[in-house]
Amino acid sequence: MPVWTLIVWLLIGVGAGLVARNFMGGKSPGGLLGDLVLGILGSIVGGYLLALAGLGGSGGIVASFVVAVIGAMLLLWLVRKLTA
Repeated sequence: MPVWTLIVWLLIGVGAGLVARNFMGGKSPGGLLGDLVLGILGSIVGGYLLALAGLGGSGGIVASFVVAVIGAMLLLWLVRKLTA
């Protein structure tokens, strides 16, 4: 895998973390840095869940970002429920 691909994935995850943080609102247990990490992890979770549903594939960068945001929101919600 080329290094630039990993960089793009990380940037998508960070952006997804920021968007998920704004959509979800409220106080985050990990602060901004925690939300960014959850965004990166959420993008992985979102992609995995889509692949399990048989909808995986290359839908482009916009589709990857949407999946990453959904995964980040799901993970952020889960972490907030577990730490509350």
